[in-house]
Amino acid sequence: MKPRNGSSVLRLAVPVKVLLQRFAFLFLILAAFGLMLLSKAETTLMERASEVVVDVFAPIMDALSQPAAVVSDVVRTARELASIRTENERLRRENARLLAWQEAARRLMAQNDALMGLLDFKPDPRARHVAARVIGDSGGAFVRSMLVNAGERDGLRKGQAVVTGRGLAGRIAAAGLRSARVLLITDINSRVPVLVETSRDRAILAGDNSGRPRLAFLPANAAVRTGDMIVTSGHGGVFPPGLPVGRVVLAGDGVVRVQPFVQFDRLEFVRVVDYAGVSAVIESAHDDDGRRLAE
Repeated sequence: MKPRNGSSVLRLAVPVKVLLQRFAFLFLILAAFGLMLLSKAETTLMERASEVVVDVFAPIMDALSQPAAVVSDVVRTARELASIRTENERLRRENARLLAWQEAARRLMAQNDALMGLLDFKPDPRARHVAARVIGDSGGAFVRSMLVNAGERDGLRKGQAVVTGRGLAGRIAAAGLRSARVLLITDINSRVPVLVETSRDRAILAGDNSGRPRLAFLPANAAVRTGDMIVTSGHGGVFPPGLPVGRVVLAGDGVVRVQPFVQFDRLEFVRVVDYAGVSAVIESAHDDDGRRLAE
């Protein structure tokens, strides 16, 4: 009997469930229509009921919305961090490129200033000249010299004058095939025949490894004052006359020192000038003048 009762209950439950599923949508429509009529008839009652429902479900909805808001904030923060990291990496690469360009610009500007300085010096057009870069400084306690990246293959020979846009720097002391050593006028082994431009007194500019070489063998009655310009005299045939050397900075107690025009600690480019042809022309002119006087 019990199995039959159970089967009969199931047979009755299935049609009821099917009936409810069929008429559920219609029931919801009728319920909504009824609520609309009731809201028109009892406005105050429906507003209160709505408020009560909202008050009941508001905490629940707020609690349910919190995780969603937190997840949204986390996602947005992660996206912002990823964007910031990408932008930071891009800015770092751009900054590195700009620093490289800035360094290149500064280097080119310094080279340009040095080369423009060479243009200030205009050698005799009959003289041969070669521009060279300073590649080494042998300056020390006992030596004042430097190396340049030009040698015999470029026409450099021992004894040639080395100048800058400011004036005389030294002379070639030794020349190799691709490089040469320049003996600066401040070296203790340097001796340059010079004269005081104003008084025309002759002397020898003697280096002593200091920044200010001294004038030796000045006449006893020489009138040398601070600020007088010193130029090469041309005696000895190594340097032509008139090359600017420096100015007198100390004249007193029998010691006269000269501040060179060339800033040796900032040399980057120099010009090596061969005055051999000019000297030969000058000597031949002097010989011709001598013959004419003799005649």
